[in-house]
Amino acid sequence: MHKSIHLGFSKRLMKDYFDLKKNNTTTLTEILAGTSSFLATAYIIVVNPAILSKAGLPFAGVLTATIIVSFFSSLMMGLYAKNPIIVAPGMGLNAFFTFSVVLGMKVPWPVALGAVFWAGVIFLLLSVFNIRTYIVKAIPKTLRYATSVGIGLFIALIGFVNAKFLVANPATIIGFGKLDAALLTFIAGILLTSVLVIYRVKGAILIGIVATTLAALPIGRFWGGGQPLINLGGDIFSAPDFSLIFKLDLVHSLTWAMVPVIFAFVFTDMFDSLSTFIGLSEASNLLDESGEPQHVKQALLTDAVATTIAGIAGSSPGTAYIESAVGIEAGGRTGLTAIVGGLWFLPFLFLAPLLSVVPAIATAPALVLVGVFMMRPVTKINWTELDDAIPAFLAMVLIPFTYSITQGITWGFLSYSLLKLFSDKAKEVSITLWIIDAFCILGLILA
Repeated sequence: MHKSIHLGFSKRLMKDYFDLKKNNTTTLTEILAGTSSFLATAYIIVVNPAILSKAGLPFAGVLTATIIVSFFSSLMMGLYAKNPIIVAPGMGLNAFFTFSVVLGMKVPWPVALGAVFWAGVIFLLLSVFNIRTYIVKAIPKTLRYATSVGIGLFIALIGFVNAKFLVANPATIIGFGKLDAALLTFIAGILLTSVLVIYRVKGAILIGIVATTLAALPIGRFWGGGQPLINLGGDIFSAPDFSLIFKLDLVHSLTWAMVPVIFAFVFTDMFDSLSTFIGLSEASNLLDESGEPQHVKQALLTDAVATTIAGIAGSSPGTAYIESAVGIEAGGRTGLTAIVGGLWFLPFLFLAPLLSVVPAIATAPALVLVGVFMMRPVTKINWTELDDAIPAFLAMVLIPFTYSITQGITWGFLSYSLLKLFSDKAKEVSITLWIIDAFCILGLILA
């Protein structure tokens, strides 16, 4: 009796706290959405350590750090910012940490972790004093729409690349992959998921991921040749490794020589998270009464905390994840989605080997379809006003073409301001945007 009363009270508290009715969602929808987001982002648990281990950090230690950052940051995004966005160590940022800072500049990895921490502290200050919120409001609407579309194209590109539908081609830069068993399974997966989405089946994206995983099981075993696509052997459990916690060097990372590194982390992480947050909000209509992204200050503060935690735990900076669009499109509208996604990370402190069961071709259809869903704001761009259209187009296409959200938004900002200046419309560019432009140029120089 007491247990049922407690359960009922907890459910009511959860519904009231996240205002599920107002957001036109249910607990089940949020759980399915959070699970979908996790499956789309779970690759970071093994990919992040694979990249950072090249810098000399222990693979198992980074794996544990990745889960810690993802769990606590996503939990904070859900509970504090009430947004359905997963936060985890960012792709691109981990490559910069490894190849540019540690291997390129010969910075010892504990010092590089210290730089990540100080970048997080700067984020916190920018967020506490609301500076990052002013930056969000300074971004023109046309660039917000373009960023959303560009991120959608980027997500779709990642999906096609993960499925090997698109591959490197020396003659044409990219080309069509080999029509083998894996690619046929991906095509079947995207067709099935599309049909489920068209018929508005609840949990369509999650069903598509599970169904494609099951369809991939026979590949390499009963047909298709080569090695099995899904490894069912080996260990299931692995012990967490907390050896990297507090291994950052706070003293040597706070020197003049490290200022460019700290700035690069600040600049890249800030515009990655800002553009991701704005893009997801615009595409999914997660906006407040004034048309701004909902709970923007809390979300950006969460992102700042994620980077600070990353430095302490032993990882590259944390950031909002574009793959969260998978869960949002599955119906996730509140922080409960992020909480469920964050909770899913925790068991993999001990079950990391199980992630190999879900192959890249299983999540790829979801990523491609998210690209479709995020194209919606393209109709809001005024294509007849070329001083708006050209910067929007550049931001939109350069995000996937450069494989960098930061590069796309940087060139979008710069072209917007310059074209307005030369079109006698300089008054449409705010002082804040001119300051952002200056940092964009500095970021390009230091990159």
